[in-house]
Amino acid sequence: MTPRILVMGVAGSGKSTLSSRLAEALGVPLIEGDDHHSPGNLDKMRQGIALEDADRMPWLDALATLLANSARGAVLACSALKRAYRDQFRHKVPEVRFVFLDVDPALAHSRVAARSTHLFPQSLVRSQLETLEPPLDEPSVLRLDAHLSTAQQCDTILAWLRPDSETSH
Repeated sequence: MTPRILVMGVAGSGKSTLSSRLAEALGVPLIEGDDHHSPGNLDKMRQGIALEDADRMPWLDALATLLANSARGAVLACSALKRAYRDQFRHKVPEVRFVFLDVDPALAHSRVAARSTHLFPQSLVRSQLETLEPPLDEPSVLRLDAHLSTAQQCDTILAWLRPDSETSH
């Protein structure tokens, strides 16, 4: 199996931390979605302006291409807030599996507020929460509680990915 995993959720859910740990555990590259935003998107976010679909679509397309072309597989950290965004990945990377980090608003806000060097201001967490379409009824999605430790989350994902797992999709 060549794992192609997208770890998704709003800012402050723990995507980057979990994605890094999972990529290491699987021995595959990490793709940090934030590293691939256009300069225009970065400027908007730094100013506290929420991205619109027109801003996100080229970015999502580039990330889907990176994930599809990763010969060894990869773990991608990306918000993927709407079903249309996730469907864009499914179209380009049919074997993609999603890990949804489900976080309550208070925890997301506190985590983002604690960041001193991240480009994403706390003011944008609310817009992400409003935009989020939880993928609870979609195929190949594992929902994880963002309150769990990164080790617990990673262990759960590794068990989910095993071909013999009853929860594999």
